[in-house]
Amino acid sequence: MKPSNVSFQVMWNRLISVVEEQAQALVRTAFSTSVREAGDLSAGVYDAQGRMLAQAVTGTPGHVNAMADAVAHFIRRIGRQDIFEGDIYITNDPWEGTGHLHDITMVTPSFHDGVLVGFLACTAHIVDIGGRGFGADAHSVYEEGLYIPIMKFAARGEVDETLLHIVRGNVREPDQLIGDMYALATCNEIGHRRLSDMMDEFRLESLEGIAGFILENSHRATVERIAALPRKEASDSMTVDGFDTPITLAVRLSVKSDRILVDFEGTSGIDKKGINCPFVYAKAYACYALKCAIAPDIPNNHASLEPFEVVAPEGTIVNAVHPAPVALRHIIGHFVPDAVYGALDKILPGVVPAEGAGCLCNFQLSLRPSPEAPASGAARRAEVLTFNSGGSGARPEHDGLNATAFPSGVMTMPVEATEHTGPVIIWRKELRPDSGGAGRQRGGLGQYMEIGAARGHEFDFQAMFDRIRHPARGRSGGQPGAPTTIARDDGTPMRGKGKQFVPDGRKVMLAFPGGGGYGEPAERDSALVRRDLARGYISAETAARDYGLSAEDIRAVEEAARKGEAF
Repeated sequence: MKPSNVSFQVMWNRLISVVEEQAQALVRTAFSTSVREAGDLSAGVYDAQGRMLAQAVTGTPGHVNAMADAVAHFIRRIGRQDIFEGDIYITNDPWEGTGHLHDITMVTPSFHDGVLVGFLACTAHIVDIGGRGFGADAHSVYEEGLYIPIMKFAARGEVDETLLHIVRGNVREPDQLIGDMYALATCNEIGHRRLSDMMDEFRLESLEGIAGFILENSHRATVERIAALPRKEASDSMTVDGFDTPITLAVRLSVKSDRILVDFEGTSGIDKKGINCPFVYAKAYACYALKCAIAPDIPNNHASLEPFEVVAPEGTIVNAVHPAPVALRHIIGHFVPDAVYGALDKILPGVVPAEGAGCLCNFQLSLRPSPEAPASGAARRAEVLTFNSGGSGARPEHDGLNATAFPSGVMTMPVEATEHTGPVIIWRKELRPDSGGAGRQRGGLGQYMEIGAARGHEFDFQAMFDRIRHPARGRSGGQPGAPTTIARDDGTPMRGKGKQFVPDGRKVMLAFPGGGGYGEPAERDSALVRRDLARGYISAETAARDYGLSAEDIRAVEEAARKGEAF
């Protein structure tokens, strides 16, 4: 007997819980702090055709939406005739995976009672893959690390030991990377077990019925949302720092009766350095942006993504082709939603937020003993990667979120977890007052950070920052957020991108960008201005200059703060 729609809905919810448990298993077992602490991962379940049915709540849209396309590549490369029970497949191919060599994707076929019923897939960012290291300095993908084509990590339950030996011989943190590879494989195994349990419980012989229910309903619901929009076209562009020269992201949106077309024609060409973005990653974030604005409550899967059609000319920085360097593809990819929203705001005013920090404020330290350090000292080599965020853009009805990653969604790493991974000292990490753009709704605040190393260490600092010369723009009269700044504590200027040497005893001083404001600052509720002043989000000067708060009100707030009274 065919299950009812109610039964199918229960199964759908169960699938989401299956992949969330899959993701949490990866968080608990991963060696890399980027996975354990920041949640830089994705997990999903797919039908036998490779169509994504459900994704984990934990994870990033860049990973999961790119992985939605990746499973079909695995099926094609492996060949259905060579897919067997006990197999596990692997790749870090930037163009058939999730955009750069530092992401490893694992796909595991799921057999139930001896029949292939679907696939489990997961992705995680790993700290090191060899080559130049995680940074923008390479001139081609060949310099960026070890390339693993789509292949079998395990064949019928037997792990490929030759692959493991090759990996160990080409990376700086072999135990950590091999540990992460096994964590990815285990993550899929957990998902397979829970999927098989579900199929036993509901007496399913295949996923065809539930797949049809999920995909049909998701597609119809998304198309209905699109059909309710005005049939309009709009264009916009934004400029970001780039490596040596500014980058223009040009977008044209066309709303049709059953789809939305996103066209990146006019976008800057491929950069000489590793900030280029493979199309799969740009597409992932373009779809994510539209889905957030138009259909946020419809589950993310193959069918709900299908009505968003994305095109970009080959050779543009959002469709970088092999062998372009792509290690920091997230820098451009994370700006795609703001670029898309610039055009969408002209079609749907009052819906999308102002621009935010955009790309994550990441950096990686390659630490080593200083030549001046005592030979018998405790100095050691280490690779430490940390994820951090600037402020998000203000929304039409709400302030921007402070130090919160949008669109990536990853979490900021705790200081304790970062310092545990190597001889790094984070001397300061706090919100940056006055960094959120003024507006009726204020932009989210960025952060201050000061980073050094334990005595006896020097290090290379891999900078991965933007918004230095082009801060987040406000919307509808809102003011821009504060720009990024970076320098050594001795006053030596530093670049926003690339590997830079920091000697023993020196610190790196960082100020991360704020989000743009939304609406005219004069329209902001004075009670919210007083609250921001009391909390230290804005200074007295900003309260007076941008919001017109009177000297009397400022004195009252300052007096209340001295007395410890809450606002």
